[in-house]
Amino acid sequence: MRRAAWAVALVTLAALTGCAGADEDPGRAPVWQPRPGLAWQWQLDGPVDPSVDVPVYDIDGFENSAADVARLHRDGRKVICYVNVGAWEDFRPDREDFPASVRGRSNGWKGERWLDIRRLSVLRPLMERRFDMCRDKGFDAVEPDLMEGYGNDTGFPLTARDQLRYNRMIADLAHRRGLSVGLKNDLPQIPQLVRHFDFAVNEECAQYDECGELKPFIAAGKAVFHVEYAEPAAAFCPDSRRLKLSSMRKQPELGVWRAPC
Repeated sequence: MRRAAWAVALVTLAALTGCAGADEDPGRAPVWQPRPGLAWQWQLDGPVDPSVDVPVYDIDGFENSAADVARLHRDGRKVICYVNVGAWEDFRPDREDFPASVRGRSNGWKGERWLDIRRLSVLRPLMERRFDMCRDKGFDAVEPDLMEGYGNDTGFPLTARDQLRYNRMIADLAHRRGLSVGLKNDLPQIPQLVRHFDFAVNEECAQYDECGELKPFIAAGKAVFHVEYAEPAAAFCPDSRRLKLSSMRKQPELGVWRAPC
């Protein structure tokens, strides 16, 4: 293929797949950039069911294998790696790597305790290894969970500044591995963080009348993957479509069932 035609083909492919570089570092290798309105499946409970006809899957990084990711890729899907970055989990294989000094109060989920995100020298290598796992299994992106510890009773005197520093570190760790990365919830810090993240993942912005706070992501051409658990679809889908959110209703255990807008 001639050079000019090859270049046109690359541009066309990028437009179709939503691939773009991380906007905060033009010299960095391109990462996947999901665009507003992409349909998605979020399944963290049970073996992944590949039959849902959507272009994006968000699945647990530990519980799924490279073969699971490859199967989704063969079906033309992009795959996001769910990883908890804000809480220690007693059911993960690396649980003994987290010293007791960084484990705080329970976050309300069985077997989980908030992390002291001020301890970057301790947590950075642990998160690096988790993100290495996501990269090595072939994931396209990371969904880092529990990124708003500063707004909760963690057992540590965390500040908004602590959270910004930690969340930016998380974004950098993903980008250094060629992975795109989503900002999970943490709505108050979107203005400071939107340029560091490639998409957003939100729970229940409609129930709490907060979906408008996600507009900076849409304005930047970045997808907002959104779920509601209690609100009926008829109550939030019209606004979701207007805002160009990728919205669906899910059950809290995040199994296969979904009711998309």
